[in-house]
Amino acid sequence: MKIIRNNIIPFKGFRAINLFGILFVRKNARIDDIMVNHEKIHTGQIKEALYIFFYLWYGIEFIVHLIRFRNSNIAYRKISFEREAYAYQNNHEYLDKRKPYAFLKYLE
Repeated sequence: MKIIRNNIIPFKGFRAINLFGILFVRKNARIDDIMVNHEKIHTGQIKEALYIFFYLWYGIEFIVHLIRFRNSNIAYRKISFEREAYAYQNNHEYLDKRKPYAFLKYLE
């Protein structure tokens, strides 16, 4: 996974963002293997959702959960892509065994 450190992307207050399989990290942010693995899982999701559909789906799920729970942190944690990535971020072999569209089992 390509990692680009800079002070522009992501916005202040965030450590990193995965855009189209490239991890943009704030210049002074600390990242570890677990975080990188979490983002690698997202890269797999992004590819199988044909890139743009990942971001559309992600945004729609966030909005639905935000309306439902009225809390942005809960809404973020309820997104199926995030639930899968958090569930397996400690398993560095997960991507080798991951079934296509595995995030679907995390839909609420």
